[in-house]
Amino acid sequence: MRPIRPLSTVQRGRGARRRTSPVAAALALGAVLALTATACGPGDDSADPKPTASTTQAGGDKIQIPDDIKDRLKEHGIDLDKWKKGEWKNWDKDKWLREAQDYVNPIIDGLWDPDRMRDADKNPDHEVDDNDISGDQGVTDPTPQPVKAAAVGTPYHESAPYAGKLFFDSPEGSMVCSATVVTDPAHPGKSDMVWTAGHCVHAGKKGGWYRNIAFVPSYNNAGLTGEQLKKATKEQVAPYGVWWGEWAQTSDQWIEQGGPTGGQGAPYDFAVIHVTPEKGSEGKTLEETVGSAMPVDFNAPAVPKIATMTAKGYPAAPPYDGETLYQCADKPGRLSLTKADPTMYRIGCTMTGGSSGGGWIAQGSNGKPSLVSNTSIGPVTAGWLAGPRLGKEAKGIYDAVSKKYAGQ
Repeated sequence: MRPIRPLSTVQRGRGARRRTSPVAAALALGAVLALTATACGPGDDSADPKPTASTTQAGGDKIQIPDDIKDRLKEHGIDLDKWKKGEWKNWDKDKWLREAQDYVNPIIDGLWDPDRMRDADKNPDHEVDDNDISGDQGVTDPTPQPVKAAAVGTPYHESAPYAGKLFFDSPEGSMVCSATVVTDPAHPGKSDMVWTAGHCVHAGKKGGWYRNIAFVPSYNNAGLTGEQLKKATKEQVAPYGVWWGEWAQTSDQWIEQGGPTGGQGAPYDFAVIHVTPEKGSEGKTLEETVGSAMPVDFNAPAVPKIATMTAKGYPAAPPYDGETLYQCADKPGRLSLTKADPTMYRIGCTMTGGSSGGGWIAQGSNGKPSLVSNTSIGPVTAGWLAGPRLGKEAKGIYDAVSKKYAGQ
């Protein structure tokens, strides 16, 4: 990681840099980095480029691209057949879709095989929210002491069935983040929604939507070592399947202000993805398949009232390798990047890039464990993590994705 940035794998878990602010002086840090995922090189893939065509229904084995999206692709000079056969590797700025309504992610069957997943080890590098409560605006608490990340017990499906790893392609190569299965108000008990960081789906103000975004719940469920994974089957690596992001939304603030080191979009660095199975899942949704989904709390208690927050993720930057699920638990503090933006949560944690997007769990306003934030930025020294406070902007994105698929 670099100084302070969004945490994806190493790069975007690499970080998100903001303008010079009181925080820089207070923390004596050169930059705030988005902890992005680390990436392998953008070289050729050996994966089967054969695409399927789309149905948004769980259990379908094909993905139908709606006519309106096909038309938008044509407006950008993109031929869908060529796209699915490898044209997606063209990162020409005119073909890098960046507007909120231009997200498109056709399933390419077999693209994310065990080797490609293992090699993807990079991170992608305003008004005050009404939910910035209890006089937190502009407040930064003392830097927390590092909390050593602990490996989550295996099998992960028993310890944290809602947690998983996110894979995607960027101009720098294949990258990784972490993500969480969350509940869907339109489909109680049958959610196909995943929560992650905005910088894990969109490059921010100087880029667009990442490509081939796919979620693997309980990735490496048995906790195999990197050496063991070289011989692992896809069932061992992805026991609950590969789920492609058929739709994703992040905040306008991230799209307009986010950057490789966080940028001014860091307090709004969150995203929701609606997924569909690559191979079908016997008609089951993601939540039914994994047996769990986290509720999201958009009105979490003020920092002084939260005893502890637990962040989970797959850190991929040294000394970690991205193959093991870790967690950190700590009493949160507050981090203000600029007085005009919402205050972020901050905890001590040694996780690195690749942990970006991973869910932060705490006792919510309803007294039950809930997702209250996600890993966004951290220092290059990997001693702490910060995540956005989820308020009306985050709830608007969550509700919009839910409503988009409410009738299906």
